[in-house]
Order: sequence, then C-alpha cells, then structure tokens
Amino acid sequence: MRDCFEVRDYDAAGRIGELTVPRAGVTVETPALLPVINPHLQTIAPSELEREFGAEMLITNGYIFYGSDEYRERALDEGLHDLLDFSGAIMTDSGSFQLAEYGDIDVDTPEILQFQHDIGSDIGTPVDIPTPPDASREQATEELAETETALEVAEGVDVGEMLVNAPIQGSTHLDLREAAAAHAYTTDLDVFPVGAVVPLLNDYRYDDMVDVVAAAKRGLGADAPVHLFGAGHPMMFALAVAVGCDLFDSAAYALYARDDRYLTVRGTKQLADIDYFPCSCPVCTSHEPSDVRERADDERETLLARHNLHVTYAELRRVKQAIREGTLLDLVDERARSHPTMLDGYRAMLEYVDQLEETDPVRKDSFFHTSAESARRPEVLRHHERLDRLPVDGEEILLSEGAKNRGFDATWRLKPPFGPFPRHLSKTYPLTAQVPDRLSREAYEAAADGIARLVDANPGTAFTVAHFDWPESALARLPELPLVDLTEEDAN
Repeated sequence: MRDCFEVRDYDAAGRIGELTVPRAGVTVETPALLPVINPHLQTIAPSELEREFGAEMLITNGYIFYGSDEYRERALDEGLHDLLDFSGAIMTDSGSFQLAEYGDIDVDTPEILQFQHDIGSDIGTPVDIPTPPDASREQATEELAETETALEVAEGVDVGEMLVNAPIQGSTHLDLREAAAAHAYTTDLDVFPVGAVVPLLNDYRYDDMVDVVAAAKRGLGADAPVHLFGAGHPMMFALAVAVGCDLFDSAAYALYARDDRYLTVRGTKQLADIDYFPCSCPVCTSHEPSDVRERADDERETLLARHNLHVTYAELRRVKQAIREGTLLDLVDERARSHPTMLDGYRAMLEYVDQLEETDPVRKDSFFHTSAESARRPEVLRHHERLDRLPVDGEEILLSEGAKNRGFDATWRLKPPFGPFPRHLSKTYPLTAQVPDRLSREAYEAAADGIARLVDANPGTAFTVAHFDWPESALARLPELPLVDLTEEDAN
C-alpha cells in the first residue's frame, strides 16, 4: 500500500482523495489542478494562485531551472518555495518535454532527480520518453523500455522525503499502456502520470484519451494517484475524473489568455466574439468584454488568465461535489453535449463499464436517465448481474410494464433500462430512477438484455413479457417467450 494516497469517496472510477506530500508538510485534496509556472514568464504569481484561487499544488519545470543562468543558483540557494513564494506542494518536471520537442537533453535521471531534490521540489520526475500517439509499435516498445529503465534507476536515487513520479508511456498501444502501468506500480515510486496525451487533447481525441487512461488504470492498484499530464481544460475534467484521474496540470489558463481566448466549460471563445460574459467570477462581474478588449496587452492577458483560472477551479469544485452526491456521471453526460468529440469520449468510457462498476457506489440518492448513454451506466450493469442471484418463486411469471396478474404465480415489474425486478424492490436504488416518458431505443434494448439474462438464469420458469409498444430492435433481443403488447390491449 502507498501511504501517500488515500481515497475518501468514489463515484464511477472518479474519487475524492488525499495526497500526502511529506516534504511540503501538506495534504492535497484530489482531484486537484497544478497550474504550470514558468519562472521566466509568470502571468499570475504563485502567491496569488494560492491566496485567491486556493491552489494547493503547482508544477514547474526543473530542467528550466537546471539550465537557467538567471534562476539555477537562486533555486539552489533559496529553494523553490521561497523563490516562488508558495507554501503548498511543488512538483517539478525533468526535461522530458524538451526531450520530446528537441530530441536531446544534457542530463540523466540521477542528476536531474538530485537537482530537483536540491532545489526543494516536493515531487520529482525522472527522464522518461514521451512517445507520441500513433507511433509504431516498435518505437513505442523501444521507448517504453527506456522509460522503465529510468524508473528503475529512479528507485535507487536517495531523494529523502521527496515523492517521485513514475510516468506511464506506451503511445496509443493499449496493451503497452497497461503493461507500463503494471510495471510502474511494482516500483516504490509514488505518483503515476499518464504521459504524452497532450497531442490527443489538442486534437480533441477524447475517446483515445479515455482508452489510454482506462488501460493505465487496469495496470494500477486502487492506491495509485493518477496524474493526467498536460490536461487543464475544464471542459474535460468530469470525463477524465470519472475514468480515474486524480491530478491535472496545464498552462492553458495563461496560454489561452495570451491568445485572447476565454475558457468556458463548453469550450473556448475568442474575446473578440464575446458581447456578454457568461460567467459570474470577479473578472466577469466587474468588467464588460469591451472594457477588457481595450486594455493594454499585459493587463488584458492577466484579466483573461484570472477568469480562466476561476472557471477552471469552479469546475473542479463542481466535479468534487458531484462525486460526493453520486451524480458524477450525470455531470459527464451534461458535459458530453458540449462537443461531438466529448460525446465520443463519454461513449468510449462506457465501453469500460466493468471497470467503472468496480468502484461505483451501490447506493446513491438518485439515477436520472437523461440520454441513450444512460442505459450503459454501471448501475444498469450491476442490476443485470444481480438478476442471476434473485430468487424466482413460481413456475409462471409475468414481467410487466403495467398489466394485471391474470393468474400468473407472480408478477415482476419491468422498467427500462433496467429490465425486470421483483415488486418489493420498487423502492430501492437504482430502480427508483427518474426516466422520461419518451425513452431511447437503447433503454428498451438494455431492458430486453435484462429479461434475457433472467430467463437464462431460470430455465425451469415460464416467463411472459407485457410491454408498451417496444421497438423491434428490443424485441429481437428477447428469447422465445409469450409477448403481450399492452398498447394494443389499451386500444381495445
């Protein structure tokens, strides 16, 4: 067990946890955002990030300090906390980004880890190889071997109380990602970043991002804090958390601001195209868009960066509250409507419903069926699995959406997307679900799968299904059994 991380609440694979960072003497609540700080270009000072936005952790590039004539000696003399004026936890990168961009760096894992320790980093990073998406299997395998060697070397570096990252690579080869995660988990390293996903996020490939994270999660234990390297757009937080990510870092708040871009949870807008700010943060309530546009470049950049951070941290709080309430998947469903590729990501996540179900709470306050995707949620899967264990009393059973018994030994209720269940379970979660009158085809098909499972588990029982005009696609999924269309009966 890793003593540095403890999970307090789950919803799907999303969780609220506590990451203890001993060198900083702090415990960071996750999910958490680590704003990226470039010492040469600080749009918002770290002290302001801590004071105004509640930042508990930030990330900066140890390799920049290592190679900086201006900051190297200051960092060694003062330490990062005093130099940056930040009392929370500080994570440092190793130069792997520069390695990916420029092909070479003049430092190895032992030296850069020692340097990160010497400048007072709380969480350091070895030199891994960030293999880009869609790389050949040969390249991904060779570079993964180098990363795994770096992790093994990192285990042997004495860094005291500094935690150490164990990056997970493997490109878009999911079996390599899973194997890389399993290897990383066997080390005595502490935090597990899923690397080289920025190109996927930049290209809106949220389904591929979900595949990569889900593969990594299969190789890790429940006590492994997962960091999604380079992911900081609030639009995708709910999705990434639901699939199992705990930490995020990004310079998006500042980079977008320099390009006059305004973050929202539904995407990014150009400042020039905004007539009304759709936000109630301090920046948006005290300025008009025209006012911000007229400011000098540096002032406009700062205002936009502050707004971008406000909306980012607000979304993280919203995600945490959803986990606490058991409504995270409702939030994911809502966010998935903001962009077609987000919907792709949501649907990809539901392909891993077995993984989600492992940690999804058995009891919640409510289930809202709001889309076709709702029929694939963990609660539906769990109910179908439960059908194998529910006792069936009687030789002839009616599964009905509303018909009277008419001489059957017993009547079970029938409710899409869950399917059949004994009447005495009607008041239990998730069968108390709120569903629309106009259900999706997928909801009926899921209910039909539940019926088929119940029939298969009870071969000695004769079942009859009474339904209200189910679509042919759902009826086709049923085994051979008597059907009663209640719509026709009502008409007669």
